Amino acid sequence: MDPNLTERQAAILRFIESSHRKRGYPPTTVEIQRQFKFASRTAVVGHLEALKRKGVLEQTPGKARALVLVGQAGRPPIVDVPLLGTIPAGRGSQDTGETEGCIGVDLDTLGIPRNARTFALRVRGDSMVDAGIYEGDIVVMEHRTPSPGDIVAALIDGEATLKRYLVQRGKPVLKAENPRYPKLIPAQELVLQGVLVLLLRQFREKQRAA
Repeated sequence: MDPNLTERQAAILRFIESSHRKRGYPPTTVEIQRQFKFASRTAVVGHLEALKRKGVLEQTPGKARALVLVGQAGRPPIVDVPLLGTIPAGRGSQDTGETEGCIGVDLDTLGIPRNARTFALRVRGDSMVDAGIYEGDIVVMEHRTPSPGDIVAALIDGEATLKRYLVQRGKPVLKAENPRYPKLIPAQELVLQGVLVLLLRQFREKQRAA
């Protein structure tokens, strides 16, 4: 146990770390309250503030579930990336309703600054399979200007898609990584929403026939 932490503070920190590992996002103050049987959420907030003062926990201002575990003993800090719904790898409507939760990732894996604006989307469709992106994968995107060759989340003439961004003859083109899909050239508008920085895949084994 860190000698600077009380026994209760260390237990709360372990609980937050465990939630990150199992679910990909930290517990709410209500969940911490229930876990440790505090009489009120005020007690939880007090312990969290103490952990922040001692440098083992941070919180991104203005973001829900934005607790950041500061690296200890060489471990990188973990940040929360909001999962905003699905994006078609093809064309169609992007489902970006309420945040489904958060994906816990470490900064070294992302390879981007902590203050970068990131978000995650679940892939729907098969237009990017030759780039190794499959239906059900989660793509982590960064809000920044893309370079030709980057894979981007984009709105093309009002429809969302995940494609490779190219510039041909001075004009933007969105290219699928599946020969069954044509290149997309915007007729009126192209809004580039983010650049792919990380791909996450959950292992899904097909059930064998009995």
